[in-house]
Amino acid sequence: MAPYALAILLGSFLLFQVQPLVGKYILPWFGGTPAVWTTCMLSFQVLLLVGYAYAHGIATWLRPRRQGMLHLVLLAGSVLLLPITPSDAWKPMGDESPTWRILCLLVASIGAPYVILASTSPLMQSWFSRTEPGRSPYRLYALSNVGSLAALVSYPFLVEPALRLGVQAWSWSIAYGAFVLLCGICAVRICCVKEVAPAGAIQETQQEPAARPAGVDQLLWLGLSACGSVLLLATTNQMCQEVAVVPFLWVLPLALYLLTFIICFDHERWYHRGVFGPLWILAIGGACAMLAVGVDAKLWLQIAVFSATMFVGCMVCHGEMVRLKPHPRYLTQFYLVIAAGGALGGVFVTLVAPFLFKGFWEYHISLLAGYMLFLAAIHRGRPAKPAGEDRRWKWIIPVGLVGLAAGGLIALGMAEAHAAVVRLRNFYGLLHVSKHTDEVDGKCLNGEYLSLRHGRIKHGFQYVDPDKKDWPTSYFGPETGVGMAIRHYPRPQGDGPDRPGLRIGVIGLGVGTLAAYGEPGDHIRFYEINPDVIRLSDEYFSYRRDSRAEVDVVLGDARISLERALAEGKPEGFDILIVDAFSSDAIPMHLLTKECFEIYWKHLKPEGILAVHISNRNLDLGPVVRAAAAESGHETAWFRTHDDEARGVDAADWILVTSNRTFLDDPAIRKGQTPWEEDAPAPLLWTDDFSNMFQVLK
Repeated sequence: MAPYALAILLGSFLLFQVQPLVGKYILPWFGGTPAVWTTCMLSFQVLLLVGYAYAHGIATWLRPRRQGMLHLVLLAGSVLLLPITPSDAWKPMGDESPTWRILCLLVASIGAPYVILASTSPLMQSWFSRTEPGRSPYRLYALSNVGSLAALVSYPFLVEPALRLGVQAWSWSIAYGAFVLLCGICAVRICCVKEVAPAGAIQETQQEPAARPAGVDQLLWLGLSACGSVLLLATTNQMCQEVAVVPFLWVLPLALYLLTFIICFDHERWYHRGVFGPLWILAIGGACAMLAVGVDAKLWLQIAVFSATMFVGCMVCHGEMVRLKPHPRYLTQFYLVIAAGGALGGVFVTLVAPFLFKGFWEYHISLLAGYMLFLAAIHRGRPAKPAGEDRRWKWIIPVGLVGLAAGGLIALGMAEAHAAVVRLRNFYGLLHVSKHTDEVDGKCLNGEYLSLRHGRIKHGFQYVDPDKKDWPTSYFGPETGVGMAIRHYPRPQGDGPDRPGLRIGVIGLGVGTLAAYGEPGDHIRFYEINPDVIRLSDEYFSYRRDSRAEVDVVLGDARISLERALAEGKPEGFDILIVDAFSSDAIPMHLLTKECFEIYWKHLKPEGILAVHISNRNLDLGPVVRAAAAESGHETAWFRTHDDEARGVDAADWILVTSNRTFLDDPAIRKGQTPWEEDAPAPLLWTDDFSNMFQVLK
């Protein structure tokens, strides 16, 4: 058993270690949005399905000797495709579909080794059943999930902090070589098994013949597996869009997901309907309550509630699935259907839901579907205790349906409360334009305004009144850091239309509020990755077209666009470069690393100003910006401003980074900036290889 166990353990470890590794490689290429990870997960699930299909196919139709020989050839061939580092040629140009590009990138980069790794667990279990016919192979599946869980837990806490990405990739490749040797030993052993019957005709060692799985059971395997997959991906989306797209928030849900497999497949006694049935109802109610509270809830509470809900839901899905597992003869078929369900869930969340729904309704659907499948499994299941057990579950139906109805009403109320004029959803998230009236204590201040929200976070608004529509509002008021930078930058001397203006770059368009500061002769260039933001800014807001400056927009990830301009020998020469890129309330962390700041300096004039927006509910980004400034020898000025309801200005935190002494010595700048606190956290330098969210939690 040892060679099979070691091969499964190492293969599963490598299978799940490569996921965050490659995901972190390509995350900055596609804007750092949560959809990057869910698209990666879809690719991994599809490749897993291919691996399981391969294992099922050769275990069913080939004799043992041919199975071993074929697998030895594929193992040797996969080594030739190492290392697994994605090529820079896959970086997007800005106008292509991110989803399909990511899928193709991952298939080209890690497809073959990943399929081999994915096939290991079911194939080794099948071979173990032949060489050890009297022993159950299902515990080896639990062992495979132990290896997977170890990979996920070790990545954010051990691998990511200690090793650069390039070293991680080479270390993984070396470990893959060791896996190939272990798997090769197992392949040689199966070649020595003497059997004349085809693989699909294994003789049962038990007294009763193996019953073929019923069609209803197979549909339940598929549905329960798909529901668990949807719950995993929807939960990951839910957490990442409000905080940051970081490996920990990918790993935590996936680790809990795998933990439910470990528990359920180790032994049926660990899953008990009497415990997890009521817990599932409570978890659904808690998740609905958290959706109603939204981003106002504490970060730890959001993570705890959504993670607990997902864990309980996956325990129910996987526990019921294991209760319906077939005889070991149909083991590879069982795993193939499970993998198909996982891929089906990934397709639903990644490809179907963004086109079908105007909101993140797949999370709500996963809760409802999970409960309905639970009821179906109870009806279909084969309880260990006959007679009275099913009668104890009748109370769950009315209680559960009442809870789901309440949750649906909460979700519906949230959607209606937005009073959306238009709602759009694409790869980069959910956008909606809403109309509101500016009121305080029942009194109208400035009349109606239109706002743009990304997820549940306001990304700018504009008053409808012609006398107020040119006001810079939200986080961009005149006394905020960015307002002070533009208004007090030492402008070139001269009069008339030929006077040189400022050249301003803005990463993140929003509604285009900063165009309100433009003067004749100025040139303002926005960088925006989401084409729908550009469209909504054009159709519903007038800041850009009403600006006195020349304004243009570059479509695509700002960092890639700026890198490409440098490669072409065309530095922008900005007087002011403004970093205001948020995906909902999550920060694209690749825009705050040492390497990215070096790109900023190359596009700024020597006396230029870098303005970084650090307002955030959960993270204190000040130490990160201060460290990047110190690394390059620049000074910082911190501007923390408060609400000004009379002018439609929200509280904001900005840090200005510059070496411009004329600007820094301006009395207005000295007076307006906020002194650094004596007990302020120490500067913290982020790099492309390492950025730890926990170090900047408020």
